[in-house]
Amino acid sequence: MKINTLWNNTTQWFTGTPERALEQAYRAAEKIKDIEEQHFGGKKVSAESGNYGISVVAYFTTEVKRYLQKINVNMAVFKTSRLFLSLSEIEKSPADRHNYGDDVVYILDRLKFIDQIVERYHNFNIENGKLSPQTLEYPVSSINETTIRKRRPKDLQRKSFFDVQADDEFQKMNSASQKTGVLPRSLLKTITRIRQEIDPQSGETEKKVLNQYRTSRYKTALSIKFILMLIIIPLLVHQLTKTFIFSPLVEKYFDQNQEIVFINQSLEREALEELRGYEESMRFRGLMGLTPKLSQEETETQLKEKAAELSEQYRNLGTNAIANVFADLLSLIAFTAVLLNSRDEIEIVKGFIDEIVYGLSDSAKAFLIILFTDMFVGFHSPHGWEVILESIARHFGLPENRDFNFLFIATFPVILDTVFKYWIFRYLNGISPSSVATYRNMNE
Repeated sequence: MKINTLWNNTTQWFTGTPERALEQAYRAAEKIKDIEEQHFGGKKVSAESGNYGISVVAYFTTEVKRYLQKINVNMAVFKTSRLFLSLSEIEKSPADRHNYGDDVVYILDRLKFIDQIVERYHNFNIENGKLSPQTLEYPVSSINETTIRKRRPKDLQRKSFFDVQADDEFQKMNSASQKTGVLPRSLLKTITRIRQEIDPQSGETEKKVLNQYRTSRYKTALSIKFILMLIIIPLLVHQLTKTFIFSPLVEKYFDQNQEIVFINQSLEREALEELRGYEESMRFRGLMGLTPKLSQEETETQLKEKAAELSEQYRNLGTNAIANVFADLLSLIAFTAVLLNSRDEIEIVKGFIDEIVYGLSDSAKAFLIILFTDMFVGFHSPHGWEVILESIARHFGLPENRDFNFLFIATFPVILDTVFKYWIFRYLNGISPSSVATYRNMNE
């Protein structure tokens, strides 16, 4: 009886999937319509449709984008489920629909409404409401020829909210590392700032400064939020999947195969050395009279107890290592998914990091460069790399390979040092020559 009830409930849920997905898409479209009517006079969400600042427009744009994504997902579910279910099989939940014709009218009305909303945002770039490069004020170093070259044709046809307004503006802007002038850029910036401060049209200048401040605050909050997401989501996925999925499965497998104690010879050698040390310590304490002298049977009993304890300990290490492999794989997938679905946020974070890095003083830049180079490629770095490699091997339950460790330590820091020097020569030398000079003086 319970099986029949479960089967009926499952069948009803499955046959109701198209209508349920359509209803969710319809509600998301209604949410967008409510935003337009309540805040933008029934017009499309943009800066021209309402007298709002950049932060407010950005907030409503994010909401619209979220609802559009929900519409796309539910419409995909609706179309896919319709391939397996005929229209007559759709669940009849509303009381005012009693026949096939009512179903058709009901579905068509919702589809028309959804199409009307989606059509407004077909090219979802929020014209006139998106942030231009001047408003965002990204560091010039973050907008270079490489960025322009890597823009895909698809991105050129469908620009996102945080993309620039036109490609011509991108082509007019050169990289800071390739742009040189007669006067230092710092002096030119100071002259420009003084000219803006004594500008007679101070009202427009104040408004521009306020908009820049709001944009900077929004960028900072969004960047910190995105960085925290990149850290928290993979860690959360790792802990949840490891605790509730992979660890129970691996433990069940080990319980069914009691002969498996060690997953590699390295762990077995560690256990044997620990058992041997325990036996020698026990005999030493007995010979010194620190503990009562034990008979052969008592000694064997204590050794068996210690062996059982070590067996359980290293079995747990093995199950934990195997669970780490699968949990880390899912964490990597979650991390990649966040990156793929957050291209706009990545551009903002890149600009945010560039502002911080290139906004540091010359001595601070030189100090950080020396710190990182000495830490990862300096004289004492091989010891640190050896600890890192051993920790990674233990985390995944891999046997320690000294030859691989020595080969890695002999090659990877050299490659990393080459990358550091190339970055200093290629980019930092053109952007901040004084930082390079300070770095050389501090390094000498």
